[in-house]
Amino acid sequence: MSLEDFKKKKPYYQRSWTQVNASNSWSMFRIMSEFVDAYEKMDKIGPCISIFGSARTKPDNIFYQKSITIAERLVEEGYGVITGGGPGIMEAGNKGARNKEGKSVGLNIELPHEQGHNEYIDFDKIITHHYFFVRKVVFVKYAQGFVYLPGGFGTLDELFEVLTLVQTKKIDRVPIVLFGSDYWGGLLEWIKHTLLEQYQNINKEDLNLFLLTDDVEEAIHYINNFYDTDHSRDLKPNFS
Repeated sequence: MSLEDFKKKKPYYQRSWTQVNASNSWSMFRIMSEFVDAYEKMDKIGPCISIFGSARTKPDNIFYQKSITIAERLVEEGYGVITGGGPGIMEAGNKGARNKEGKSVGLNIELPHEQGHNEYIDFDKIITHHYFFVRKVVFVKYAQGFVYLPGGFGTLDELFEVLTLVQTKKIDRVPIVLFGSDYWGGLLEWIKHTLLEQYQNINKEDLNLFLLTDDVEEAIHYINNFYDTDHSRDLKPNFS
């Protein structure tokens, strides 16, 4: 570029905010209060397993019924059950915990277009969040295992977050169950052939971070065996 061309060149235009809310600086206190409230409640509940899945799943769906059964079996094995507190798979998970008089936790989220928490959460274990990221931290911190039934973007988001945290060793290894081979099979084939074989964006060992199953008892055994056969794996929050 010549000197003349350089002089004619227009300077870059730096974009700026079109609107800045004056209360943004104060939002940190609301965030802090959400963390404090959730941590204080969850610290008293004890070891739990998080169950994820679609809010759109109806009670006559096979996966709604499977979620009930999984939650019932988890309670029988001494775990509480954490869900997102909404309808569908989440409701079924809380219902299963309630059926067996276990600890039924709901991490509800304020959304403009969806109803509140389901009726099967213990009254003293309803935690309502304004911020998604606070809710996600609480999900991961207090779950000793994760069960993923068929769901949408939210379920996928939670799944890949946990896999990333385990893969990068930001949290210790935890049992991760993908329930429903027909539903998850296509995604896992893509992960294997595209992410691993074609692009080498993950390691082969990363495929061992989870169990794919259609059997409730296999899922329960996988979770129990994870802790019972390796006593160095304590039942404790995943990070401090």
